[in-house]
Amino acid sequence: MQLSWIDAAIVLAYLCATVIIGLMMKRRASKNLKSYFQGGKQMPWYLLGLSNASGMFDISGTMWLVSLCFLYGMKSIWIPWLWPVFNQVFLMVYLSIWLRRSNVLTGAEWINTRFGLDRGATLSHLVVVAFALISVLGFLAYGFVGVGKFIEIFIPWSAVGPLLPFALPAQYVPHFYGVIFTSIATFYVVMGGMYSIVWTDVLQFSIMTVAALTIGVIAMMSVSPAQLQAAVPAGWADPLFGWDLDIDWQNLIPAAVDKVGQDGYSLFGLLVMMMLFKGVLVSAAGPAPNYDMQKILATKSPREGALMSGFVSVALMPIRYFLIAGFAVLAVVYFDRLDLVRGDRIDFENILPTAMLEFVPTGLLGLLLAGLLAAFMSTFASTVNAAPAYLVNDIYRRYFRPDASDRTLIRASYLVSVLVVLISTGIGLFVSSINSVLQWLVSGLWGGYTVANVLKWYWWRLNGHGYFWSMASGIGASLLLPPLVLALGLDSIMPWLGSDLLPLYLFPLVLVISLLTAIVVSLNTAAVDNQTLQQFYRTVRPWGFWQPIAQQVESSSPNFPHNRNFGSDMSNVALGVLAQTCLVALPIFTVLQDFQRAGIALVLLLVSAVLLKRNWYDRLDSHEPTEATVSPISPTTVN
Repeated sequence: MQLSWIDAAIVLAYLCATVIIGLMMKRRASKNLKSYFQGGKQMPWYLLGLSNASGMFDISGTMWLVSLCFLYGMKSIWIPWLWPVFNQVFLMVYLSIWLRRSNVLTGAEWINTRFGLDRGATLSHLVVVAFALISVLGFLAYGFVGVGKFIEIFIPWSAVGPLLPFALPAQYVPHFYGVIFTSIATFYVVMGGMYSIVWTDVLQFSIMTVAALTIGVIAMMSVSPAQLQAAVPAGWADPLFGWDLDIDWQNLIPAAVDKVGQDGYSLFGLLVMMMLFKGVLVSAAGPAPNYDMQKILATKSPREGALMSGFVSVALMPIRYFLIAGFAVLAVVYFDRLDLVRGDRIDFENILPTAMLEFVPTGLLGLLLAGLLAAFMSTFASTVNAAPAYLVNDIYRRYFRPDASDRTLIRASYLVSVLVVLISTGIGLFVSSINSVLQWLVSGLWGGYTVANVLKWYWWRLNGHGYFWSMASGIGASLLLPPLVLALGLDSIMPWLGSDLLPLYLFPLVLVISLLTAIVVSLNTAAVDNQTLQQFYRTVRPWGFWQPIAQQVESSSPNFPHNRNFGSDMSNVALGVLAQTCLVALPIFTVLQDFQRAGIALVLLLVSAVLLKRNWYDRLDSHEPTEATVSPISPTTVN
């Protein structure tokens, strides 16, 4: 064991606290499905925002981001656009308001408010449920792999293996640790639902804030600007970029050259263009059916949904990147003190846990380890909570037991949660790399999701059949095109693609396939009935290509307040992306002690914040009327 008893006691105390919170919240959460999955829609937006930020402060992502900051320096602030991280800005400006007005329990249930109850709507409903479950399993496997690799550094198998009555192959050691911590997370989320998630997340975020600030300060005190400059290649500290990456580690850390080549980021300008193109479209599609969507639906009102989404970036970015930059700086300058060799290669994804052991003092190490484990469990628990919401509410209750009691439905949720964890654990046993799961999630699966979910907001003529076949063809193309390209040897003609990034560069082709499918199928099948479209338009008030429906609404309600905020919304999105980028760059420049550039980032942040206050925050109430009194279509009425 490489942990001191003090550090181990701190970690154990945190794990006990999560179990206690789950038991305390069990009775409150078990009142009904709305209490279990949404906290009764009574939780303050800032607590939900902290919980969402905590859920995004996961171990796997943090390990990945530390390795990016180590390898790519300030240029690493652009690479997370693969997710894309600026989707929170779109949610803040307008999409959270549109989504929350629906007043439904899940994203699949929302489909009925847009497409009605015909066969096309049923198909769309089923494909959203399927997508939600596939993405949930993917994210759970992603977290499972990350936490196992993380814990293995602190608790070597040589200390644990002899105590167990069975032998375990070395490649499955991270998975063993993953099972232990996923079991604890599953317990408290099953017991207390959304209430447990939010309160454990608030505890976790408080721990991480203290730990992150301390790590950043340690790095600043331990590494001078001159030391850092001598340890990194030219261009490492510059966020600006050209067509090529132009970061050469050959004379400093030769192994990093191979890693950069494997990542496929050498044509950096093209990469950022593709990430921006894809990111805007994915963000305009709204939140995927996961824990982010569930927390928007759990807010008290559309206005609080917008505030919650905006608060996520404000809470998460500075704290997380202060910690990331601290560890990256320490690891770069004292690289020879890190033990990163795994088998016959250097695993840069292990920089975070290895640096923690090397540079973090006793006591603080336990606090930081507890915080990062809590971050893993936060993400894991929120994702687990999303799965039964879809299976129980959208499948079991809708198609099999529409008259089931709340007690029966909550018990079914317990069972589904456990099954989903077991399946994702089985998937995780076959995964060795965090990055491989990440690329599949953000570039493959989401590639097929995008077009149908953009059109559902902005084009009235998209119907349920068009939505279903667009998603089906898009997901199919996203999953089938990369292996087809590799099988045909086309990647050897364009080696800059890289096998991991291949889905990203194929995104435009996936986009065309799913777009043509949506248009052709929608125009060759019946439109959604006017009553459903008018109800949706009155409730959500979207802008976009809604003129025929807007005219119908106006004929019966001449004073209806149409949404004409497209221009201001897009301006606010641009300001929000600038502000969010500054929230990332500012803490990194501070840890690097590049105070001139930190000052520039701070000025840009303040200017964009002032403009957003005037053009977005101050106008939230005037732009958004009271939530419509028209009740959404109930899917439980479908036979």
